[in-house]
Amino acid sequence: MDQVEDCLSFYLGKAYQRVAQSAKQRLAPYGVTPVQYALLKVLWERDEQSGAELGERLVLDSATITGVLDRLEHAGLIERKAHATDRRVNRVSLTARGRALQEPLDRELDQLNQDFLGQFSSEQRKLLRHLLTTVAAWKQQDHSPAP
Repeated sequence: MDQVEDCLSFYLGKAYQRVAQSAKQRLAPYGVTPVQYALLKVLWERDEQSGAELGERLVLDSATITGVLDRLEHAGLIERKAHATDRRVNRVSLTARGRALQEPLDRELDQLNQDFLGQFSSEQRKLLRHLLTTVAAWKQQDHSPAP
């Protein structure tokens, strides 16, 4: 590699920084972080899921999911209820306040997508999504350096 700009992690990192900062700024007035928004979004799609289901969908470990759920519960956006037949499992459900945030938060993130993706054609947006999902789904095989 001749220069840092030739490194995939450099540009992915810069792109992430720009998009994440914009998302944080857009969501801050609502007291929600990007990860909290993602969790709420999954619950808006289908309410009353377990923490394990949410973690699997968002590809987050149980400790991270627990912390996000704690903060959302403290903010009054979700509540946890014991499962009807398995008391070891909590079902996570939206509160009225959590449901009410769907329209304004979706509007903010739709605008964020437009801000960043509006410069691309429909085909370019599809290609970018395909490339990013391919990179995100890549499972590292044993590519560790030789001793």
